[in-house]
Amino acid sequence: MASITLGGNPIHTSGELPKVGTKLADFKLVKNDLTIATLSDFAGTNLVLNIFPSIDTGTCATSVRTFNASAAKLENTKVLCISRDLPFAQKRFCGAEGIENVVNLSDFNDGSFGKTNGLEIADGVLAGLHSRCIIVVDASGSVLYTEQVPEIANEPNYEAALAVL
Repeated sequence: MASITLGGNPIHTSGELPKVGTKLADFKLVKNDLTIATLSDFAGTNLVLNIFPSIDTGTCATSVRTFNASAAKLENTKVLCISRDLPFAQKRFCGAEGIENVVNLSDFNDGSFGKTNGLEIADGVLAGLHSRCIIVVDASGSVLYTEQVPEIANEPNYEAALAVL
């Protein structure tokens, strides 16, 4: 269980992020067109998983915009923006913002992605949502980098996450 803060107040996650060097666990997440995406759909591609509580917060929106701009420059890499938001909200936001270089995926059904990867918020007002974190995975599915953002209102270290690719 990781300790993080929300507005300086301590909260916890359901576990720890995957360890660098391990394989990312398979997942089933809902795409904007309501089809299911799995890890194998992205086989052979580097992945930057930008994970956050909700697209409708300023920090989350900024992270999606930042990774959208960066994604256009990365070879053989996809940015997956993952939250518990409904796919409709993710699609609305990206359409309004002109964001085209990221793949939005929703864990709204059962939160299994958050639980499996130890990033579900376990207590406090955001309990059940995902904490803000980054997981970078290489083309073979091995975890190269993880970052659990210690204060949920802060942005992740984009440069460090992208530097491993």
